[in-house]
Amino acid sequence: MLYLKVAAIFLLAGICEIGGGYLVWLWLRQEKPFWYACIGFAVLGLYGVVATLQPADFTRTYAAYGGVFIFLSLLWGWKFENSIPDRYDLIGSVIVLIGVGILYFAPRGS
Repeated sequence: MLYLKVAAIFLLAGICEIGGGYLVWLWLRQEKPFWYACIGFAVLGLYGVVATLQPADFTRTYAAYGGVFIFLSLLWGWKFENSIPDRYDLIGSVIVLIGVGILYFAPRGS
């Protein structure tokens, strides 16, 4: 159950960070209305709250999230920018996610 909780929180945090950043990107780079940026800033702020729901400490949570962010960014680009990941993107993402699993879930001594 812990694995599902952690994965769900990482997914929600990723949607908040990437989605919020994407809205700001659209405002600045594609001249969308300012309200895109306002929603983007709010969603980015929500990301900061969602990340605190992780059971691990700050350092481990944010280090692991960096790897999850790589994977989710590629999925986001595929869905919203029609940027299809190539085999190297996929191989790199798998390697990074294995590292995230080790970093986040490895048993540690007291």
